[in-house]
Amino acid sequence: MRRLLMPLAVVALSAQIQAKIVTKNIEYRAGEVQAKGFLAYDDAKEARRPGVLVIHEWWGLNDFTREKCRQLAALGYVALAADIYGEGKVTTDPKQAGAWAGAIRKAPAEGRARARAALDTLAAQSQVDAQRLAAIGFCFGGTVALDLAYSGAPLKAVVCFHGSLPELKSEEAAGLKASILALIGADDSSITPESRRKFEESLRKAKADWELVLYGGTVHAFMNPAADKLGMANIAYNEKSAARAWSEMKRLFDETLK
Repeated sequence: MRRLLMPLAVVALSAQIQAKIVTKNIEYRAGEVQAKGFLAYDDAKEARRPGVLVIHEWWGLNDFTREKCRQLAALGYVALAADIYGEGKVTTDPKQAGAWAGAIRKAPAEGRARARAALDTLAAQSQVDAQRLAAIGFCFGGTVALDLAYSGAPLKAVVCFHGSLPELKSEEAAGLKASILALIGADDSSITPESRRKFEESLRKAKADWELVLYGGTVHAFMNPAADKLGMANIAYNEKSAARAWSEMKRLFDETLK
């Protein structure tokens, strides 16, 4: 019996076809704001698949956010990075970032509306199964992702990476559909034990499906490899905690989306 061997060139081509990550900029409206998102998906897959909304840090939709979309696409999801600020605004200046994020925090309904517009845009993509949606966010974006879930958005899961931990209001409890996963540094001084307690208590009262994971020896922004370059207090990348947190996200998505 002869064994047929495929030429190496054919094998290489087959591998490329099986994992062709397509990325493109995508514009959408969020009320009066013209937003410029970033979409990533594996073009080799034909069936509709779960969609994941990715919400940026307070810096805006930057390369870190785009890379997370690519990683999600490689895992088999369609990922859309939301542009919460609009017009594709991005900065490396903490004062400017704080001003943009602060404006959204002062108008939470506007932040939710912009996040919902991005989610609706994701759900409308031809590659997406609109019945299987999730959202993740980093720092500022993690808080926005939680707020989106609290608003009753049709999400199966939400993952908050080192974001603040807003309480779920009692009047919002009945509308919460998502499983909640919050991943924070145990030494993150921006998230106090009291805020943690209130966050837990509000979800416990709502009988929500929630998890809170603390990483020892870890501070704020631990997911971002560029965090150390900022030279800011309470901000540092932690490779081990970042890998563990990403694995926690994948585990939750395996449970809720597949």
